[in-house]
Amino acid sequence: MISVTKLLFTTEYFGDSLRYNKNSTGARHGVTSGAGPVVVWNSTKTCNLKCRHCYMDSDAQKYHGELTTDEAKKFIDDLAEFKVPVLLFSGGEPLIREDFFELATHAAAKGIRPTLSTNGTLITPEVARKIKEIGVGYVGISLDGLRDVNDKFRGKEGAFQAAMQGIQNCVAVGQRVGLRFTINRHNIQELDNIFDFIEAENIDRVCFYHLVYSGRGNQMMDEDVTPAESRQAMDTIIRRARDFEERGLAKEILTVDNHCDGVYMYLKALQENNQELADRIKSLISMNGGNRSGIAFAEVDPNGYVHPDQFTQHHTFGNVRERKFGDIWTDSTHPILAGLKDRKSLLKGRCAICKYLSNCNGNFRTRAEARTGDFWESDPACYLTDEEIGIVK
Repeated sequence: MISVTKLLFTTEYFGDSLRYNKNSTGARHGVTSGAGPVVVWNSTKTCNLKCRHCYMDSDAQKYHGELTTDEAKKFIDDLAEFKVPVLLFSGGEPLIREDFFELATHAAAKGIRPTLSTNGTLITPEVARKIKEIGVGYVGISLDGLRDVNDKFRGKEGAFQAAMQGIQNCVAVGQRVGLRFTINRHNIQELDNIFDFIEAENIDRVCFYHLVYSGRGNQMMDEDVTPAESRQAMDTIIRRARDFEERGLAKEILTVDNHCDGVYMYLKALQENNQELADRIKSLISMNGGNRSGIAFAEVDPNGYVHPDQFTQHHTFGNVRERKFGDIWTDSTHPILAGLKDRKSLLKGRCAICKYLSNCNGNFRTRAEARTGDFWESDPACYLTDEEIGIVK
């Protein structure tokens, strides 16, 4: 995750202390050497929508074998023991779980910051009030465009309007809320509209995700944006973030799942002859170290299996029903988990010889594997040119 606002303006939000921390250098099992990773828990696979790019391949049906309330509480206790700072409740649709509020309250009581990733359609005024009351740090609501564009992706007419109401209900009670927008060939033209939307609706935050080829998203591999379109998207994001800053609008702008974004911002600052900004960006992305799946970021699926991130559920390291999360996360016997913690010598292709490898860490392995069949090959979503990354032909 790249904080555009932090890199451009040094504006500090909660997550920046986890992403840009001098104590993270050399950490192998968490955000710093003294803490565990941020954990996404896909608490259920059941969902009331059927999104085209869903990495969980969720649907509106009951799935068997998901963690019970008691099992989930024990899992949360183990996360607290391992000093996990943040637990992101995701799905499917996590608000479908009847025990969501009980479990989020339990996490908060254990010193873990509960956050929520949702499609927003189930957030009534009462639900928004309860989310605020139990101390959920942040609610991320997924949209893939405005109105018809979103509904087409979400597989349900009216999904945009329902999500819109959920956003407004959060804003009304003062709950911190943001959008999650996955960039692809069909909605890249919506970027400016999304910025207009978050301003008009008083939304605190927006995360622009690069498409990952996982779950149903694997079927959209050829519908991803081109390198030129990725650069265009970043130029729009940078331009609009600067506009917000100049007008005094406090909006947290982030990009997700493509760490070459940070390098691109560094190169743009150099191109603009802004050496001070370039130096600050380089310092921050060096501190962050790039993709940290398997290190500072983990995922647990509805049935309790541990994975390096939510998009890489085809590689499993253990089950929290059988072993504590911390014991699984620090076990170096699994070659993928051990490799992710020290991956540079395993990378191939452009990633292996890129001069910004220490700032990107090979980017996203799941895309590389989906495209090439090799987990350690180059990430096809890197849009930097050979010349920019130091490859001489």
